[in-house]
Amino acid sequence: MNTANRMHIAMIGTRGVPARYGGFETAVEEVGKRLVARGHRVTVYCRNESQTMTEHLGMELVNMPALRKRSLETLSHTALSVRHATRPKSRPDAAVVFNAANAPFLARMRRAGIPTAVHMDGIEWKRQKWAGAGAAYYKWAEKKAATEGLALIADAQGIANHLWDGYRRHSYVIAYGAPILSPESDLLKQHGLETREYHLVVARIVPENHVHMIVEGYALSGSDVPLVVVGGAPYGGEYLDRVKRLAGQSDTRFIGAVWDQRLLNQLYGNCRSYLHGHSVGGTNPSLLRALGCAAPVSAFDVNFSREVTAGHARFFGTPQEVADVVREDDADIEGALLRGKAGQDHVSVAYRWDDVTDGYEQMLLEISGRKERSTLQLLRGNAGGEPCSRI
Repeated sequence: MNTANRMHIAMIGTRGVPARYGGFETAVEEVGKRLVARGHRVTVYCRNESQTMTEHLGMELVNMPALRKRSLETLSHTALSVRHATRPKSRPDAAVVFNAANAPFLARMRRAGIPTAVHMDGIEWKRQKWAGAGAAYYKWAEKKAATEGLALIADAQGIANHLWDGYRRHSYVIAYGAPILSPESDLLKQHGLETREYHLVVARIVPENHVHMIVEGYALSGSDVPLVVVGGAPYGGEYLDRVKRLAGQSDTRFIGAVWDQRLLNQLYGNCRSYLHGHSVGGTNPSLLRALGCAAPVSAFDVNFSREVTAGHARFFGTPQEVADVVREDDADIEGALLRGKAGQDHVSVAYRWDDVTDGYEQMLLEISGRKERSTLQLLRGNAGGEPCSRI
């Protein structure tokens, strides 16, 4: 790399690394370590309880405290992180702020003259957990982030379309990468499971992930193998109780959250089918992991899932349609496996972390003035005013 293009890059607004939680953290780790390997200096603002951890995979870690309350944790941590990043002695050449909820702190980044891109995440105000005041805040924050004048990142074309339609803002469309894995099966016996002898759901048990629809449809299917539901109900048990009632007498097994990544990969890689009900995010990391493990995917019929799977999935929108796709995979296990392999082949080409890092690097070079802006990377309206394809 030309030394003039080497940058100090800050990543702000996530739980940080090591990645133990979700898509943002995985993206920071996968992209950050690759940027370091390319000669950049990367600072990640973290919420690690161990304040002594200052380096991970070549990335410099700055551990900041946070108020441990759901509605304030992200905002309190980002406020302290932005204050630190805008000090002269720690000022980066460019920054990525993850999550539009952090909109109140973007003006300080702009006033400090730090070229900044905002990862907008999904359409958060549609999530049931933010109903009421939370939804109103997220809707306000989305608009403020979109109109602050900073570069925007969308992780799916559908999110970019939303930003264009709502705010007439172009976006850099940079998705996540997919891990390409061939998991073993030795850990399945912990839950009494055998290879290809169960259907799988991995999701937080919340309404917008349509776990109720999947469980009800599975119960209707009469499948002779169990449905394994991985995930907790982080915002109360009322919805979980409803889901369990819909399960009825079917062999639905709720095993809670799984933090053992090796076990989780084995669950994906050995299922008869993976049922994906997410509806309001962009490119979903759980869906990418399922595809990367060659799981045969059936997904809730929403534009984000159609974009990611690119024809290598079945789709459903009602409990009866869930029952139909389960029965089809039960009747043709070999055909399901072929669908899973085709999905894995697709994401191994279309969702590579090296390509994702290319997107971030080129965007950061552009917004910091080190490289001319590329029309291939920035979404531009065509004659009809619609955004173009993603990177």
